[in-house]
Amino acid sequence: MTKILLLSDTHSYIGEDILKYVKQVDQVWHAGDIGDLSVTDAIKNLKPLKAVYGNIDSKDARLEFPEHNRFFCENVDVWITHIGGYPNRYNPNIREEIKSNPPDLFICGHSHILKVMPDKKLGLIHMNPGAIGKHGFHKARTMLRFEINGKEIKNLEVIEYKR
Repeated sequence: MTKILLLSDTHSYIGEDILKYVKQVDQVWHAGDIGDLSVTDAIKNLKPLKAVYGNIDSKDARLEFPEHNRFFCENVDVWITHIGGYPNRYNPNIREEIKSNPPDLFICGHSHILKVMPDKKLGLIHMNPGAIGKHGFHKARTMLRFEINGKEIKNLEVIEYKR
């Protein structure tokens, strides 16, 4: 079993309110708009990190992290990208690939809107953890915590802070 903390849109913010959850999981996944790389450095000092760069990220972030990160966690095929859309409204840049080779779990950020939903047509789960950073239009700061056990994604929790 692997415990995951999923976050996005930190926009250079990393505080103890995030780090306390980082310490409780096995891996952290970041779906882009990192901001300052001190964010990912702080996470990497505590736990393994898988991340992608987002549209606000610097050249340094783009050199360190890919635009798309596709990997297996246990038996779950995971695809993380920053601007990916959601079921029936995928970004045109990935639409054909996601249809021809869908992952089990498709993760993106960008919208600052927490969303977890199935794509029954493609047989995948879509997750967007919302935004945990303090910059942006979102009313609540959110991130997700869940477990992967073999092929199963379970015990999904929303962690929410009021702005």
